Amino acid sequence: MATIEVKVPDIGDYDGVPVIELLVAVGDTVKKDQGLVTLESDKATMEVPSSADGVVKELKVKVGDKVAEGAVIAILEGAGAAEEKAPLPPAGEVAARSAAGEGKSAAAAPAPSPHPSPASGRGSEAPKAATGTGKKADIECRMVVLGSGPGGYTAAFRAADLGLDTVLIERYAALGGVCLNVGCIPSKALLHAAALIEEAAHSSDIGIDFGKPKIDIDKLRDFKQNKVVNQFTKGLAGMAKQRKVRTVQGYGKFVSANEIEITGDDGKTQLLRFEQCIIAAGSQAVKLPNFPWDDPRVMDSTDALDLVDVPKKLLVVGGGIIGLEMATVYKALGSEVTVVEFMEQLMPGTDKDLVKPLADRLKKQGVAIHLKAKATTVEASKQGITVSFEGDAAPAPMTFDRVLVAVGRSPNGGKIDADKAGVQVTDRGFIPVDRQMRTNVPHIFAIGDLVGQPMLAHKATHEGKLAAEVAAGEKREWVARVIPSVAYTDPEIAWVGVTETEAKAKGLEIGIGKFPWAASARAVGIGRGEGFTKLIFDEKTHRIIGGGIVGVHAGDLITEVALAIEMGAEASDIGSTIHPHPTLSESVGMAAEVYEGTITDLYIPKKK
Repeated sequence: MATIEVKVPDIGDYDGVPVIELLVAVGDTVKKDQGLVTLESDKATMEVPSSADGVVKELKVKVGDKVAEGAVIAILEGAGAAEEKAPLPPAGEVAARSAAGEGKSAAAAPAPSPHPSPASGRGSEAPKAATGTGKKADIECRMVVLGSGPGGYTAAFRAADLGLDTVLIERYAALGGVCLNVGCIPSKALLHAAALIEEAAHSSDIGIDFGKPKIDIDKLRDFKQNKVVNQFTKGLAGMAKQRKVRTVQGYGKFVSANEIEITGDDGKTQLLRFEQCIIAAGSQAVKLPNFPWDDPRVMDSTDALDLVDVPKKLLVVGGGIIGLEMATVYKALGSEVTVVEFMEQLMPGTDKDLVKPLADRLKKQGVAIHLKAKATTVEASKQGITVSFEGDAAPAPMTFDRVLVAVGRSPNGGKIDADKAGVQVTDRGFIPVDRQMRTNVPHIFAIGDLVGQPMLAHKATHEGKLAAEVAAGEKREWVARVIPSVAYTDPEIAWVGVTETEAKAKGLEIGIGKFPWAASARAVGIGRGEGFTKLIFDEKTHRIIGGGIVGVHAGDLITEVALAIEMGAEASDIGSTIHPHPTLSESVGMAAEVYEGTITDLYIPKKK
């Protein structure tokens, strides 16, 4: 009997990924590719698969342990099998971080598949694409884009601008995908309403009393849909017409390497034949199996944005970005909100000091937060949804009017019959691509959520533009060093590049410049001095490699930090750049001055 070590495969530039679930026990018989443990980053989960058939002899990790690439997960006994390395997961599936601190230019897209793409020079190893159906096509085009989210419509519009006859397929009635219709945009409209309510509630602190707000839920819903979402979807439809991009509504699935069958809402199908394709099919909310999803009181993020009512008691399962944004909205509207998070902090993967001001404010507002706890038994009745919990800090069973499950998103790569086109898709639904966004099939590209973490609209738009340009013959590849992330909570949290936690885990020699907003005249003047700006520098070169900001408008401010990293700026470059006063943006320059020891707006004793 051979002894086999199962190790954590390549999970991108990210260390210290927590183990959240053991899927097997000692003595279990497992098959190759069967999941052994589940890891969780800030926005997604992944299973570490077995590299061979065998019997679990020993588990080397427990729930709560943090692991990195190469860590041994389990010891198997297999019949004559040689030790193997576990197959690569979707690159970036656990949130990838920039390698800029090591002087590298990190791709936001996943690393190439373990099965080489044709661009690698070994395309013969890739599976052969299926031949055409031989049927007469209803639609023919040079380029088809499957999915019209931010990445998809960007790809289609750029392809059209470059002269490619382009068709854009969208399963829903309006263009824009999840982000525009049931994600980023409507959630920000509701967060704006929540911010107004909070500001009005605390205006009496400075001598202005508006009284208790009267909330017209129907009017608020109308504002979100008709004044915000519909305005942009109509704009997209207009731009598609201007560019002569043909749009087709329906659910698209591959039937060969050059054909997609589109099924409309009426059940009728059309066959589309294409020369090149960009897959931009996105992701969907993860639905935990122990929840009664047939009960409308159990919601995912899309349901929560419908704003059917304002529940008296709301449970939010998952303390990540989406969960906390919706908790912010519903708390402001009047719900009694409880948040349950399995990990030891909110927004796992984010520096703890950035999260603390948000956690403190939520608690002050009356949001009940339970860390290191998870929902187990869930029962629906006329009285509500009764949930039992377990964990180190689990609360007693409670009954809620509604429950929002916000534990991440899963890619849709496995829902479009990509295998019929010969496109490789992982067990979890991710599609590996190279630095030009090509799949293993040379004329088919993939972008956005389904190519890996981070699942962010602004990443997808850049990938979509790149894919279209490569398809049109331009010699381009992904060169972005970093991708900023933003939680639009109150206060907002934004970060980019290497985090402090990551830097310490990797043993990087770093220096930190941290400027508290309590010393910012602008922040104090608007009554929001709880935030701060933190910059992370390479001690050897004094170049900036990361940064984080917590406070109002942090999402707008982080762009300067991202640009500084892309440009290779040193601390003196940032500190010497004249920022207008009094502004929140000057905290970036002052954080650089803190690092350099030249700050005059604070007194920092010199080290002896």
